[in-house]
Amino acid sequence: MLRVRCLRGGSRGAEAAHYIGSRVVFTGWVQRTFQSTQAATASQNTCAADDKATSPVPKDCLVCSYNEWDPLEEVIVGRAENACVPPFSVEVKANTYEKYWGFYQKFGGQSFPKDHLKKAIAEIEEMCNILKGEGVIVKRPDPIDWSVKYKTPDFESTGMYAAMPRDILLVVGNEIIEAPMAWRARFFEYRAYRRLIKDYFNSGAKWTTAPKPTMADELYDQNYPIHSVEDRHKLAAQGKFVTTEFEPCFDAADFIRAGRDIFVQRSQVTNYMGIEWMRRHLAPDYRVHIISFKDPNPMHIDATFNIIGPGLVLSNPDRPCHQIELFKKAGWTVIQPPVPLIPDDHPLWMSSKWLSMNVLMLDEKRVMVDANETSIQKMFEKLGISTIKVNIRHANSLGGGFHCWTCDIRRRGTLQSYLD
Repeated sequence: MLRVRCLRGGSRGAEAAHYIGSRVVFTGWVQRTFQSTQAATASQNTCAADDKATSPVPKDCLVCSYNEWDPLEEVIVGRAENACVPPFSVEVKANTYEKYWGFYQKFGGQSFPKDHLKKAIAEIEEMCNILKGEGVIVKRPDPIDWSVKYKTPDFESTGMYAAMPRDILLVVGNEIIEAPMAWRARFFEYRAYRRLIKDYFNSGAKWTTAPKPTMADELYDQNYPIHSVEDRHKLAAQGKFVTTEFEPCFDAADFIRAGRDIFVQRSQVTNYMGIEWMRRHLAPDYRVHIISFKDPNPMHIDATFNIIGPGLVLSNPDRPCHQIELFKKAGWTVIQPPVPLIPDDHPLWMSSKWLSMNVLMLDEKRVMVDANETSIQKMFEKLGISTIKVNIRHANSLGGGFHCWTCDIRRRGTLQSYLD
């Protein structure tokens, strides 16, 4: 989860277009992109909509999750094994800190530092044991050799890892959606999860793979003019991103769920075509809203805007939400988490310090939180939420916190609306 942000969790520039409260007039297909879900719903066949809305989830289906806080019963936890540094391509450059560019140029296609990986693997194993102790069923992706080179008609690369299931998988009700991620190094990441997804499919779950992008050069602004932090702020304010609208792409981690309402940001890895694909796919049962943030390098929403309960959201004070009044008017409680305590010298190759707010809710009254982040622990305790403290500091370096390292497969709850 990163971001400066870097690899994870960011949001959009102040001038970026958004679904709610947009001040920019778009033409052509972009204008059509921002038509309301309600309008799309009205144009659909009523009988078909009724059939879809009332279709029951199979009794033996292992997949069912509508939000980020209902009681967690089953979860996928990622793997750090064999994790490789992605090649230093244009999309990687746009999402990482300048101080680490030399690291990518030198080690791209090779393993992350072995000693660091060993510690990260041990931390995640302990995290899994703690989740099991809390009564949660834990599943893991298959280990894969990510150093293998591959080539398509449009590009060649090596792989990265299967550490962050939140990036590639989005569970909406009883459906698992595989995201068409934007990094070339993650093109074949789905292979690590296919065994699990087939099992869930055989239990009755829906299984959808979004259109796989070609990742041709046209998907990226090959001359994306980013050389400094100042460039990041300027480009963000102009609503410019390294990904184009050549074809749909999105990372699942740019979406966050609150029952019938799902919020998403346009980011360096999620484009408007990808958002529109999700909007059409999930209508009429779900409403997809674009929200934006004052973020110089948006990528993944969950270290910027993390919904932790019904009408309860953590909002990053460094990356304020432009549409925050929407939530306040709906009666939501908006909380600004404290400044992270992670030291400056700790390597965060693909993330920002704000992984401290990238927490995993086990239910409304239990949260998995960084054992080193005492300030945010106190914040949760004041809210009446018990903290389950786990140290994943070395795992953080790979680009994610607890929310990133997991994908909740089953939560005990029902589909509701929290915004009306």
